[in-house]
Amino acid sequence: MSEFSSAVVVTGATSGIGRETVRRLHAQGVRVAAVGRNAARLAELAAELPGLVTIEADVCARDAPERIVATAVAAFGGLSGLVNAAGILESGNHETTTAADWDRTMDLNVRAVFLLTQAALPHLKATKGAVVNVSSVSGLRPFPGVLAYCVSKAAVDHLTRCLGIELAPSGVRVNAVNPGVVVTELHRRGGMADEAYAAFLERGKTTHPLGRVGQPQEIAQAITFLLDGAQSGWITGETLAIDGGRHLTAAR
Repeated sequence: MSEFSSAVVVTGATSGIGRETVRRLHAQGVRVAAVGRNAARLAELAAELPGLVTIEADVCARDAPERIVATAVAAFGGLSGLVNAAGILESGNHETTTAADWDRTMDLNVRAVFLLTQAALPHLKATKGAVVNVSSVSGLRPFPGVLAYCVSKAAVDHLTRCLGIELAPSGVRVNAVNPGVVVTELHRRGGMADEAYAAFLERGKTTHPLGRVGQPQEIAQAITFLLDGAQSGWITGETLAIDGGRHLTAAR
């Protein structure tokens, strides 16, 4: 890993893609601040990964962006990477999505991403660092029954492009990864029962052209690539589909 990503904040660090990203960065010798709401899971991760800095925080809290950045900078002396992996999936269509569902989704999936990035920018500019946002194939293609989620991820994609062009003169790169169905806790936290989730993963063998769903480690690999200026230093404003070809198909 190059100097551009030697000190990285990762949100959503206690499960799924965020957790695997923390593990991969740590294995590569990167100093990592892992952000999550679950204190017990943060403690487990810290016990697994010596030297890991953990920050218990709800990224939607008003003081979270400044507190997260200040804690990381105090620990590392600077900041050169940010991974916005925290997110939520709310089921619901145009009739069943409530105002509360909508606000909760936009607050976590979009507003928190922007505000934390904004707070980190002075330090990222100093190191010519990088931001990677975890979006979704749902930002590239619409899918029924997850209206707020699709809209929020489309917003993340365009936020990525807007920041990519605005920050290019400062040398800060901003990219996003757009996973297809990945084996994480996202859907179950969104209300899907275990039996339904198992059937959903099985169906993923037919909805993804490569014939399977993804694993968090595959997304983490792409994230670390995009953080590393030595490997991806001429890439910015990109939304990278890592989805077994899912975005190439029609909704089904």
